[in-house]
Amino acid sequence: MAERVVNTALIIDDHPLFCDALSITLRAVAGVAQVETVDRLETALARLELSPMPDIVVLDLNLPDVTGLDGLIRLKAAAGSAPVLVVSSLADNRVIAAVFQAGAAGFVPKHARREVFRAAFEAVRAGGIYQPEGYVPPDDEDGPVTSREQALARLALLTRQQAKILQLICEGRLNKQIAYDLSIAETTVKAHVTAIMRKLGVQSRTQAVLIAGEASFSAIMPENG
Repeated sequence: MAERVVNTALIIDDHPLFCDALSITLRAVAGVAQVETVDRLETALARLELSPMPDIVVLDLNLPDVTGLDGLIRLKAAAGSAPVLVVSSLADNRVIAAVFQAGAAGFVPKHARREVFRAAFEAVRAGGIYQPEGYVPPDDEDGPVTSREQALARLALLTRQQAKILQLICEGRLNKQIAYDLSIAETTVKAHVTAIMRKLGVQSRTQAVLIAGEASFSAIMPENG
C-alpha cells in the first residue's frame, strides 16, 4: 500500500498561541511543509470548498460555533478523503471512543509531546488509525450497534447545509427564522427539514433534536452535562 502524502495541513482551533505552537511542531517533526489555521468550524467548511484540499485536517473539538461531535461529523463530510486528526484536551476514554466511531483518523491529547505528534502522523501516512497511549477501546466494541453509533452514522449522511439547519432546529429556530438566518426561501428550508428527518429516520423535529443530542459531550459524559 502506497504511503499517504501529508505535506499540507489545516488546523482548526480558536487559541492562537496553541495554533502557532502546533504549526511549528507539525513542520518540525511531522514533515508538514504548509500549515493553514482557522478558528471556527464554519470558516473551515468554507475553506474546504476551495482547491487545493489540505492533505490532513487537525481539529480541536471545543470551538466557539460547535459543540460535541457535530463538528467532526460535518468536517468529515466536507473533507472527503482527507483524514481528520482530533487534538483535544478532552482525553476521556468515552470521548476518544466516540471520536473513532465518528470516523477520525486519530486522537492526540492536546498537550502531548512532539514525539506523539510524530507517531500520529506516521500512523496516518501508513493508512492507519492513531490511538493515544492509555486508551482502552470499549468492551462492547464488537457487540450490538449502540444508539450513539446509529446516531453518528445517520448524522454523517447530512450535507453541510442540512447539518447547519439541524443545528438551528436544535437552537429552537422556526423555519421562517432559519430561512432568514441562511438567506434562503422558507420552502427550501422545509424541503431540507424533510430530507433531514428522512436521513435520520425520524418523524418529528423533536426526534431529530434527540438524535443530534447523541453526539453531544453531555450524552457521552453524563456527569459533565
